[in-house]
Amino acid sequence: MTSDDQTRRRTLFWLAATAIVLLLGIGMRFPWPADEPRFAQVAREMVESGQWLFPTRGGEPYPDKPPVFMWLVALAFVLTGKIKAAFLLPSALAAFGTVLLVHDIGRRLWSREVALAAVLVLVLTPQFLLQGKTGQIDALVCFWITLGCYGLLRHFFTGPHWGWYFTAWAAMALGIMTKGVGFLPLLMLIPLAVWVKNPADADEGRALWRWKLAAGLPVMLAVIALWLGPMLWQVHSIGTDTMVAYRNDLLFRQTGERFVNAWHHVKPWHYFFTQAIPTVWFPLVVLLLVFFKPLVTLLREDRRARVLLTWVGLVLLFFSLSSGKREVYMLPALPMLALVVGALWVRVKDSVAARRTGGFFLGLLVVLALVIAGLGVVLRTSPEKLLRKAPDYAELIATLSTPLMAMGLALLVVTLLVRRRDLLERLAAATLTVWVFVALMVWPRVDPHRTPQELMEQVEHQVPVSSELGLVYFKEQFLLFSHRPLTHFSYLAQVEEQERNAWVWMHEAPNRFLLVPTDAELDCFDVSRTVSLGEAHRREWVLFGAESMRATCAPPKTLRRYVYRPDPRGVLP
Repeated sequence: MTSDDQTRRRTLFWLAATAIVLLLGIGMRFPWPADEPRFAQVAREMVESGQWLFPTRGGEPYPDKPPVFMWLVALAFVLTGKIKAAFLLPSALAAFGTVLLVHDIGRRLWSREVALAAVLVLVLTPQFLLQGKTGQIDALVCFWITLGCYGLLRHFFTGPHWGWYFTAWAAMALGIMTKGVGFLPLLMLIPLAVWVKNPADADEGRALWRWKLAAGLPVMLAVIALWLGPMLWQVHSIGTDTMVAYRNDLLFRQTGERFVNAWHHVKPWHYFFTQAIPTVWFPLVVLLLVFFKPLVTLLREDRRARVLLTWVGLVLLFFSLSSGKREVYMLPALPMLALVVGALWVRVKDSVAARRTGGFFLGLLVVLALVIAGLGVVLRTSPEKLLRKAPDYAELIATLSTPLMAMGLALLVVTLLVRRRDLLERLAAATLTVWVFVALMVWPRVDPHRTPQELMEQVEHQVPVSSELGLVYFKEQFLLFSHRPLTHFSYLAQVEEQERNAWVWMHEAPNRFLLVPTDAELDCFDVSRTVSLGEAHRREWVLFGAESMRATCAPPKTLRRYVYRPDPRGVLP
């Protein structure tokens, strides 16, 4: 068997293993806060209402994100019939699609060996599988951006390929329709212009840089117009304040204003470089530092690596300019960085430094396995030593003894079995092993502590079937688990305004109740005359009835209420 055949077989194995791990656990847990319940609920309402153009949350327009990710979750819901299975599918498939794109472009630009190394780098980097196994929007954005980069690289390095060039622009459009930053592949045109030129003897048909490139922008705008055109036309036709506010919030406040003047996740300018990268991209940082000199040589000799690493730097710089920063913002840069690290590793893997680095990580994995297993043993034999240090999570931690012991033992066995294999394969094997146990053993035990299922069952026992229930200062997961219609008073409104609208609503009819957390400061209700329903998400929730209402309450600035009537087929569980 030739070396190329061996690489092909190893690649198929790792691709299959990655796909299996990405799909493991789907359908075994409910959506968890903060973001998963929101996207799952919006998608469910699309299917229930038939309104796919204007996403809603509890019947109220949801302007925070464009609709493509919710469309895909809704489509998965239609196909599976279970939101519990549907909400994780788009991220898992997008993550695997990103792996395939990275492998294919790595094979075309370098070799099968580099392509495999790049895939392993993606798999072993904690952030990648974490996002691929959550019901958040970022894995899909990463896929569209990677597809955009793929199309540009196919054109400029293996082309001209005008079909792939225009595909890149279409992918950027879909990325923008998923999350506004989908245009990031455009930044790659800067290093491409510096280091990729038209061949000296190229005729007009073989030239990479032509005026035809400008046609990419109309392609992107045409794809965006398929969604934006009907949406703007309906806003203009209906013309309600709600629709106009949705348009303005989505197109302006949640994009440009949020970038320039962020109101959440405010971090210093160096956050990505000093805090995020060393943690969620570990151990890539170690590899790049250990092999810094070979990296410099690679960049000096290989324009492909220069283009990709420059683009990664531009992406990080772009996000650093905004005051609002989260680790997930970096994710779209990871696939191109993985290609650079893959090309670097193929150069250095047989060096003395590589063997020493492999020994260091072998020891680190053994220690990690022993620590995980040791935690499980302590929880089994002397649980009070750990539980008293985290009293809020005592009930949850007490259930993790067996999963931790099994995970630690399996990690130790796998680490020893693959100790003679390539370092990247060892790290990837360890990562996949941990995720198998997380998905099959840890998730099911954590799930009851991350949802309001028990609380909503208490609501059903306390509130008569004929009565109505309202929500103040709530989260989307309460909509997901409700078996009855719910009234709320604008998720986006201040708590004071929600309370005043709730008082008006309860004053209009008897047999109405209000579900509120105790940390909401209320003036229109007597908080001493409530019924406690227990805790959910580390907050105590109480039920207000008519006897809790004060005689008067200041009127709301705007009368506002939304009623959500769940379809019984979509209610969790």
